[in-house]
Amino acid sequence: MCARIGPDLSLHRVNTSTMRRLVIGNWKMNGSLAENGRLLSALLDQSGRAQDAELAVCVPYPYLAQAAQALDGHKAAIAWGAQDVSVHARGAFTGEVSADMLHDFGVRWVLAGHSERRAYHGESDELVALKAEVALAAGLAPVVCVGETLQQHQDGLAHEVIARQLGPVLALGAERLARLVVAYEPVWAIGTGQTATPEQAQEVHAFIRATLAAAGAAQVRLLYGGSVKPDNAAGLFAMEDIDGALVGGASLDADEFIAIAAA
Repeated sequence: MCARIGPDLSLHRVNTSTMRRLVIGNWKMNGSLAENGRLLSALLDQSGRAQDAELAVCVPYPYLAQAAQALDGHKAAIAWGAQDVSVHARGAFTGEVSADMLHDFGVRWVLAGHSERRAYHGESDELVALKAEVALAAGLAPVVCVGETLQQHQDGLAHEVIARQLGPVLALGAERLARLVVAYEPVWAIGTGQTATPEQAQEVHAFIRATLAAAGAAQVRLLYGGSVKPDNAAGLFAMEDIDGALVGGASLDADEFIAIAAA
């Protein structure tokens, strides 16, 4: 069981049924010019099957121009985004990419604090919040990722970990919170062979919703990002506080990605 901390979940129910489902694909470090061209073309061809959903793909930096060229004029169908952003505006920061640079390529969405960035690059909760802040200042919409590891899950610390991760983000204030998205990715359910049930995912989403509501941002869209597939998407989307998905591996297959969005 998750440790019970934070606001009473029952006090912060909101009606999100009028929101469009948001489904974002995270290509991670995959793709090539040829592969991407085929994938983007197939996504556009099939996007009509998911008209009730808002779609986006977060691509590696080198392919932002390709995504912009392929999807420009089709933003209503599919938007594009980046997988990270620098906290620096410009200067001697080799390898970094600023929010203004992303804006130049028509980027709408940017991931902040993905579990792989936290694990492999040591990104702190404070750094993730700062990335969200600079993204917002540049007119981008950050997708702030939170979630617990397998050990933390087994120790019943999911709520405690997520509350800590959200703390610096909540300090941005209700006005800025309203312009971002939060994605819950249970690290223990990604590539481990274990999966979260829709009810398990909903329980954590309800906690996140209540935490945001206490900060005046109950309407923030909450995405689930734990090995989402076509066969489990409908069950997840049926949950009260799951407003969409952050899709990893399945986003590299147009049929699977669109099937998830249309579930």
